[in-house]
Amino acid sequence: MLTGMTAYVCPRCQVQSPADALTWCCPKCRGPWDLEFASAPVSLPSLASRVNSLWRYEEALPPMPYAADVTLGEGRTPLVPLVENASGAVSAKLDFLMPTLSFKDRGAVMLAAHALRLARTGRLDRVVADSSGNAGTAIAAYGARAGLDSLVYVPEGTSPKKLEQIRAHGARVVEVPGDREATARAARTAADEPGTFYASHVYNPYFTHGTKTYVYELWEELGGRLPDTIVVPVGNGTLLLGAALAVDELHRHGLTDTRPALVAVQAEAVSPLAAAFHAGADDLEGAAPAAPRPTLAEGIAIPAPPRARQILRAVRATGGTFLTVEEDDIRTAQRDLARRGLFVEATGVACWAAVRAAPARPGLTVVPLCGAGAKTGLTP
Repeated sequence: MLTGMTAYVCPRCQVQSPADALTWCCPKCRGPWDLEFASAPVSLPSLASRVNSLWRYEEALPPMPYAADVTLGEGRTPLVPLVENASGAVSAKLDFLMPTLSFKDRGAVMLAAHALRLARTGRLDRVVADSSGNAGTAIAAYGARAGLDSLVYVPEGTSPKKLEQIRAHGARVVEVPGDREATARAARTAADEPGTFYASHVYNPYFTHGTKTYVYELWEELGGRLPDTIVVPVGNGTLLLGAALAVDELHRHGLTDTRPALVAVQAEAVSPLAAAFHAGADDLEGAAPAAPRPTLAEGIAIPAPPRARQILRAVRATGGTFLTVEEDDIRTAQRDLARRGLFVEATGVACWAAVRAAPARPGLTVVPLCGAGAKTGLTP
């Protein structure tokens, strides 16, 4: 791979920063960064002889000279059919079969490789992350692989099994009283300390370039085409934005003629983006936030996602929509998948719950099963 550095750019202010800086957000608006990086086309025939991980799409990924030092073989998860009838077909991509049992490995390996590069230049002393569990676990695991000192902030009441996994990788855990937003604020305060790299799956765009490999894998698995519909769970929107990025790249490089509809799923209890979308709003700014209620889908219970504007724009650009699911739908969907041989955590079944309840869409629909049920157990 190439070893040159890319640049951060604020999508709102157009402010730029070198990607080797530890500035974790735009200094003008405090918003998240995008990455100024131009991918190259991936040759489908060449993939047969490549490494069996997400790194097989190296032309599409930002330069990562230390990828070999941090990889755990992430990516290349199975695509299995769930439903096939005259109305259409639904397949599931089993991203809960990643090394840390969630799709967050796709982005975490990118953050760890980038952080290792900064550590070896002497710029970085520690890594800080915030998470409801899965992202923190992934950062802890890949941080351990890279030999980095990691500190993970989690909301009070996070699943004990997830906390055990984070600690097992050697990361220190800080439990923050309050909700997910309070946890993020605490982590951002810590990220402002000198020598700290904020391994944020929301603010750092390297994570999004990792999650886009989800769609590259679909494209390869389907022989150079894409599904008609891709359904994704949305809290902070990292998987959806990665999917949108991959679709744009594949289309720009002439590797696909079609753009699948992106359908975003939120828990009804915490659904600010769904409300904004159906109200025709471009952002959450100025909207009176609804009081979030408890939900089994804790991983997408984000009342104020920083990339709201980008998420709404991406869904509209593909002719997609937002769906919401009730708590009983989540319980039913988890048990339904378990009876099909797939034990998935509550957040990870949200898309299947939504697809089961919605009218069938024509063609092939793909849903991700994002996190293993072993992390949280069966919902009561």
